[in-house]
Amino acid sequence: MIDLVFSYIKYLYKSKNEHGVHSPFLFNFVTKCLYDRGPKPDYKLLKSYRERLLNNEQTIVVTDFGAGSRVFNSNVRAINKIAQTAGITHKRAQLLYRVIHYFKPQNILEIGTSLGLATVALSKGNTNANITTVEGCPATAAVAFEQFQHFNLTNINTQVREFEAYFDQLEDSKFDLIYFDGNHQKDATLRYFNSLLKTVTNDSIWIFDDIHWSASMESAWEEIKKHPQVTVTMDTYQWGFVFFRKEQNKEHFTIRV
Repeated sequence: MIDLVFSYIKYLYKSKNEHGVHSPFLFNFVTKCLYDRGPKPDYKLLKSYRERLLNNEQTIVVTDFGAGSRVFNSNVRAINKIAQTAGITHKRAQLLYRVIHYFKPQNILEIGTSLGLATVALSKGNTNANITTVEGCPATAAVAFEQFQHFNLTNINTQVREFEAYFDQLEDSKFDLIYFDGNHQKDATLRYFNSLLKTVTNDSIWIFDDIHWSASMESAWEEIKKHPQVTVTMDTYQWGFVFFRKEQNKEHFTIRV
């Protein structure tokens, strides 16, 4: 916990607002998307999706392939507690919705469905998108799938399997946006990164969750920033954005959101 505090203080010291961004592409992204505080009609659905989970007191047995939980001591967990402590926050769901609505990616991959709190933001951000969400835990995937049906989210394809087994069967697939939220460990994050480079286009956007989760995740983030295919990265503390645009000079930004 102390490491997280120091990490956040360091982030605050380094972070800037839009005035530290000189690229028109990134300046518009920061000002028109990240800093967009206006109300959106779809925010009500994001809230309803969350509230339905928060009212669900059923328990499930969770299969955890990642870094484990800082909250739960048992794999038998109440759905409402998972939604309360382990899922994306409502504020972050709104931000993810805005990112999707701003860039309008057509083919989206989510690594780590959990209860679908981020998936619903991906779905409503661009209802014309094709979304593939991959989850290794059958129990949480089943809860998310039932939620998708209840809220009539028809543009989501759920894959219940281990992540790397799914990556291995990708051949000519290209993704406009990938949201990484499935395993907060350095080695796994870097394996996923390298496995999915074959799916990149010039306009692909990757979002890594919890880049400051631990010292090892911060180390993974530093390696990702240095990769020769990566041109621009943006650290918003919770998330790391990765861009592959060849027309951009290689640069890293730390942005206060």
